[in-house]
Amino acid sequence: MTGTGISASLRLTSVLLVAAAAMAGCSNDGKGTPAWTAGASPSASASQAPTANPTETAVPGTGTAEATPSGAETPGVGATASAWKVFNDPGKTVSFELPQEWITQSLPPVDGSLPGALKIEVKDSKGAYLATLQTGLPAAAPVDCAAAAAKPYVVVSSVPVELPHADGEGTIPPRVVFRVIQGYKFFGSFGITNMVGGTDGKACSLQNVVRGPAGKGNYSFGDLTALKAFATDEKVAPAKSFDTLDQAAKYVNEGSEFANVQRMLMSLKIHN
Repeated sequence: MTGTGISASLRLTSVLLVAAAAMAGCSNDGKGTPAWTAGASPSASASQAPTANPTETAVPGTGTAEATPSGAETPGVGATASAWKVFNDPGKTVSFELPQEWITQSLPPVDGSLPGALKIEVKDSKGAYLATLQTGLPAAAPVDCAAAAAKPYVVVSSVPVELPHADGEGTIPPRVVFRVIQGYKFFGSFGITNMVGGTDGKACSLQNVVRGPAGKGNYSFGDLTALKAFATDEKVAPAKSFDTLDQAAKYVNEGSEFANVQRMLMSLKIHN
């Protein structure tokens, strides 16, 4: 085998070993202390290894944003922002933390949403889209997925989070996840979910949606409400695309963007 072949093989082996270790460390009950898979929280000095569950058995000023104390850490690779604020919608129904310089914008809820539903878009300081919080979503129709159409997927990061939700068939305890599905490239997406992704490590669509309590509708917080393997003529953004799984792992474990996004998603509170 050539030196290039050996190097590629070692990289793939490393990614698979990291993924296997993460999957083995999953908590089935969805409880416990959140683990920052990239960077550290203001109260932590070092990141912890990710957990995963392979089976998954620009109009600022909308609402209010108040500054919150933070640690003295300096932003860098894998580190979270040094200054944060708290967003509250006008009705005080939801809140979440976000970096001080990020922007929130209110948009009309999707058709079919429940009364009082919200749609809040989050952008970075330069106006680049990051994620959307949606509440009061209508129930999603079951995904028709023929075995031949299902694509392999990997749970790169999966961290339990306390959120109101409905239990039942096809659900898991809520988690903040980053998952990658394989097509002509590896497509990645982050969000909150309590819905099973697929069977035998394959799926047609991975839902970034939490099935809400009775009468409250579903809700989502992520870059997409559903991730799929895109065709070559389809727009991929805001999903991420990677040439290798190693690139996806580096985005999660070494990048400041995901560290900030993960903290923001994990800070979400649903107040009623």
